[in-house]
Amino acid sequence: MKILITGNAGFVGRAFHRHFANQNHDIVGIDIVNGIDARDFFRTDNTKFDLVIHLAAVVGGRRMIEGSPLALAVDLSIDAEMFGWAVRTKPGRIVYFSSSAAYPTKLQQNGWETRLWESDIDLSNISNPDLTYGWAKLTGEMLAAHARTQGLKVSVFRPFSGYGADQDLDYPFPTFIKRGIDKQSPFQVWGDGKQVRDFIHIDDIVGAVMAGIDADVEVSNLCSGRATSFNQLAEMVMKARGYDAPVEHLTAEPVGVLYRVGNPETMLKFYVPKISLEQGITMALEGLA
Repeated sequence: MKILITGNAGFVGRAFHRHFANQNHDIVGIDIVNGIDARDFFRTDNTKFDLVIHLAAVVGGRRMIEGSPLALAVDLSIDAEMFGWAVRTKPGRIVYFSSSAAYPTKLQQNGWETRLWESDIDLSNISNPDLTYGWAKLTGEMLAAHARTQGLKVSVFRPFSGYGADQDLDYPFPTFIKRGIDKQSPFQVWGDGKQVRDFIHIDDIVGAVMAGIDADVEVSNLCSGRATSFNQLAEMVMKARGYDAPVEHLTAEPVGVLYRVGNPETMLKFYVPKISLEQGITMALEGLA
């Protein structure tokens, strides 16, 4: 297959590139870090691709989401250019990476503590997502829906807290792993540590996407359904590293929503995750130690 991966130098892009390279596909990767602006590519390219994995976006973790909302708004223009290009060139299939940030924030606070279903996003009755990053992804999903009316095959995936050993330190999991490697004491955690996330390994993200393509899925969460607080994650990392330390809570740092856990039932119809959080922690520690 001829495959386009946008944002191929990023954490998720690298994982997909490894997957397809092992199968000897014809891969075209574009990324701003390599001097290729995806928007310029989409304005000028007319190549017919069998599969597009669209990951290009301005990202950067919680500090970026809350501290630089206008920078993240660039994602709106990236997605608009991509779908315009797709209508013109008609690729065989588009995989659009949305985000759990697209879910309404009102469903992710104390008192709710319930898993998020795909149906909790209703494009005909929109509730506020998570700042400009969430709005960009929500708008991208709406563009995907319109693209389907133009005859395009588009699969939308909403990853929750994807993680892996080679992830940037802007994200919680690799930062916790580094603190564990360093045997940091006290072990630093942003906020009060009670904020909850749903972690899924990057290999399971790739596996689920490929299975979802085969199943012709339109929209699906990518998640474990397991609720893990940052305090619990710190304890798990220290235990796997073989030490114990007090936790220092950095209450001045941004924490985001309080409870973000996905319902995996749609995903489980076509893919079952293979790597537990405990296994993922061990793999990351062994990879960096």
